[in-house]
Amino acid sequence: MSTYQTIEDTIGGTPLVRLQRIPGQEATDRGNVILAKLEGNNPAGSVKDRAAMSMIRRAEERGDIRPGDTLIEATSGNTGIALAMVAAIRGYKMILIMPDNLSLERRASMTAYGAQLILTPAKDGGMEYARDLAMKMQAEGKGRVLDQFANEDNPQAHIESTGPELWTQTQGRITHFVSAMGTTGTIMGTGSYLRSMNPDIVVVGAQPAEGSQIPGIRKWPEEYQPRIYKPEWVNQFETIEQSEAEQMARRLAAEEGIFGGISSAGALVAALRVSARTEQATIVFIVCDRGDRYLSTGVFNQ
Repeated sequence: MSTYQTIEDTIGGTPLVRLQRIPGQEATDRGNVILAKLEGNNPAGSVKDRAAMSMIRRAEERGDIRPGDTLIEATSGNTGIALAMVAAIRGYKMILIMPDNLSLERRASMTAYGAQLILTPAKDGGMEYARDLAMKMQAEGKGRVLDQFANEDNPQAHIESTGPELWTQTQGRITHFVSAMGTTGTIMGTGSYLRSMNPDIVVVGAQPAEGSQIPGIRKWPEEYQPRIYKPEWVNQFETIEQSEAEQMARRLAAEEGIFGGISSAGALVAALRVSARTEQATIVFIVCDRGDRYLSTGVFNQ
């Protein structure tokens, strides 16, 4: 009998494409190329599919969880959607805790996969409040927290998949890797692998400017900083204004035909800054999810 793929076999292997218009003549004159890694092509629509499968599969292998168990996670959206999908694939109950100021599309996607959604008041602390509540529920015996912020299986997914894919897709020519920073799993794992292949590769992290609220890009208070995060692994930081990320999201769709999310556009803003101060560079940035996840916010109506 023929062997067919299951939906989980389609995670990863996403396209890497060259931007044609936004970089402009200046990038061409400098000999730079800017490449977009289209993580929205994963089955649940984001780069977090990789980490979600890694965290659940490895917890199973260690005997920490088994199908039928209840899993709990605090999320700003993409990890929750990905975990809800993987839980549906592998037979878990999923409770997701999310601030109430995040997009309606994210909420609907989570419940579509069968997850139970708990909304927390953004005014009471947003993601920090959600993370505290998840740990409280675990202490009360209501389920097992995977904890994307401290779980080494999160960056390990990118050491084993995203990093090798980029190395192969660029034939080892990549000089700069640019990523938004949220839980930091993507930038930690991918950057670690790429630097192991070539220590001269520059890892660039996009962080929000003071007062900016960009879904998927965070700068955590010291007491909530992800345990998987190692700041010394990031060579450069770029501070992104909310307005420039939103404007770039519209440009990315209208000028390149890439319908990415707002944090993806923030990463592109950072990549363009890198291009403006270097030459003969192959700059890769992560398009971490799809823009249709943000339609209700009105960002694409302007």
